Amino acid sequence: MAKMSGKQALMEQLVAEGVKYVFGNPGTSEQPFMDIVQDYPQIQYVLALQEATALGMADAYAWASGRPAFVELHIAPGLGNAMGMLYNSYCAGTPLVVYAGQHEARGVIQEILLAADLVSIARPVTKWSVEVQNAADIPIILRRAFKVAAEPPRGPVFISIPLNVMDQTAEMAIAAATYSRWRVRPDPQAVAEAADLLAAAQSPVMVCGDGLALSGALEEAVQLAELIGAQVYSSFSAELAFPTDHPLYQGLVNIIREAGLRSQLAAADVLFIIGAPAFRVVYSMPEPPFPAQTKIVQIDANPWELAKNWPATLAIVADPQMGLRDLLQVLPSRLSEAAHQAAAARLRAARQQKEQARESFEEAARSTRDAVPIAVSRLMKELADCLEPGTVVYDEAITTSVHLSHYLKFNQPGTYFNCPGGGLGAGLPGALGVKLARPDSPVLAVVGDGAALYTIQALWTAAHYHIPVTYVICNNQSYRILKLNMLEYLGEAMAGRKFIGMDLVDPVLDFGQIARAFGIRGQRVERPEELGPALRSALRSGEPSLVDVVIEGGLRR
Repeated sequence: MAKMSGKQALMEQLVAEGVKYVFGNPGTSEQPFMDIVQDYPQIQYVLALQEATALGMADAYAWASGRPAFVELHIAPGLGNAMGMLYNSYCAGTPLVVYAGQHEARGVIQEILLAADLVSIARPVTKWSVEVQNAADIPIILRRAFKVAAEPPRGPVFISIPLNVMDQTAEMAIAAATYSRWRVRPDPQAVAEAADLLAAAQSPVMVCGDGLALSGALEEAVQLAELIGAQVYSSFSAELAFPTDHPLYQGLVNIIREAGLRSQLAAADVLFIIGAPAFRVVYSMPEPPFPAQTKIVQIDANPWELAKNWPATLAIVADPQMGLRDLLQVLPSRLSEAAHQAAAARLRAARQQKEQARESFEEAARSTRDAVPIAVSRLMKELADCLEPGTVVYDEAITTSVHLSHYLKFNQPGTYFNCPGGGLGAGLPGALGVKLARPDSPVLAVVGDGAALYTIQALWTAAHYHIPVTYVICNNQSYRILKLNMLEYLGEAMAGRKFIGMDLVDPVLDFGQIARAFGIRGQRVERPEELGPALRSALRSGEPSLVDVVIEGGLRR
């Protein structure tokens, strides 16, 4: 053991955990930390101009690196500013360790400026929220925080450290956290029962989520889907949960319309849900979204998600990859020759259906190819034609994501990221976090104009640290998702009604100018023939760049 200050113990513990970046926005209650960080050049402080940006960067960095990220925030207002993004991280299960400085106990009792109960503020959106009372406890709490954040169910942890505790000295031992081996194989009897259910299925459906991606089970999921001829949907996930170009892949489960979700699941006689919630949707449902006779099989490393809302026929606690591997050992022998032939027929039908859908999509796209404002299909086609192999995409395109996934095919883990928490603003900072985690890969963020405005300060961070990401802003000058939801809500009663507070006009937002004001390359594209040159120039520039594309779809009334 060695005698050291609390602030030194914090830094030494971060070094022991292999932390490379601190994402933060500083304040007076973090002065000990902000002073000592310069003495540890192996850890880079990445400054965000607003706390949501810091959280957004850290969230994506954690997903792309596979390790917990460390965040510094400033007392109550800073934590408050970050709460929206912290909520996203909590919903997504992102491993974060979030630190904020606190006043000493006397200041909290006296209710001096900025004082608040930080632990209580953070508790609803964290796995664990704690305040350090003694410097000697800092290494223990940091080790526990990294361990808790990283183990299923993963999620953010919050640590409050008072100013005076950072300056205290004590005898302390520094050691890296011990992470448990959490990959658990399923009960063999449960595997046998699941195999029997899947072998008898005549119309199986699979839903895959982040738990599957986290366990590295994409290959096994594809093998199983092909073996039984299952239609496959992905849940609203942070990572790629199933190859989007596979003929059996049907897209995202409908998280907005209950009728749409019911339609997707209506034909399923066996519904196999792997590493995904059932279901995280926008509106509550009074009853299960699948038919009463449907057999439900779930596999997840997180028991909380198993049969959480609706009863399941079979709920199995296991690592998804382990579960799928065991199933693939048992299931083939349970399938009759007729079942094999039926599965192969479903695969052929899915391939044909997908090709027909592609042709219909392309026919519609050709009719609007030269339209002004620019058609979304034209934008995404041009973008796909320009991308380098191995480009990693952060998708916050919102209402244009369907077109994005049609033209940009994702079939490798680590090539696609998203923010499934539901809060907007993750795209701009998220791309920076991905690039810091994957410095050798080109990184592209496709972001809606409304979403971009929540964390527009991220452009300064991109410029300041010379982080070479490319942003494409889908600018329909509106909160289009809200308009679509309003149309769904009112139906025919929408006739003659206005969209209040949903248009981003008067003045028009020019993101090219905004980007240049923050110090990065910015272009605005209003005509389709300008798309290709502008996108290629940005993607090949080797520096942070933004292309603001004025597109169709404002739904004006």
